Amino acid sequence: QVQLVESGGGLVQPGGSLRLSCAASGTIFSINTMAWYRQAPGKQRELVASITSGGITVSADSVTGRFTISRDNAKNTVYLQMNSLKPEDTAVYICNLDMRWLGNYWGQGTEVTVSS
Repeated sequence: QVQLVESGGGLVQPGGSLRLSCAASGTIFSINTMAWYRQAPGKQRELVASITSGGITVSADSVTGRFTISRDNAKNTVYLQMNSLKPEDTAVYICNLDMRWLGNYWGQGTEVTVSS
């Protein structure tokens, strides 16, 4: 069974930074895509950024230039460096591991609150 455990969320002031981590454990196929989604209260879940095992990244327009996704394949861990945070970035950030036909998995989420 695959487990995803996120960490790094918290309360930060506008303009501040946070770094999220998500560690995957279990049987992990080496070719996969890891991603961060977020869901704000009353809103739909949205993709923040994704990264393939080969290092190809995609990010939402709203975070481009402020957030950076990266990964350590040896540790099956994905990171999200978030800079210049805005109140509208407040959400639960959820990690996803997509191994196509081998399964798609979600973490429990970590809460990020941007407020003064």
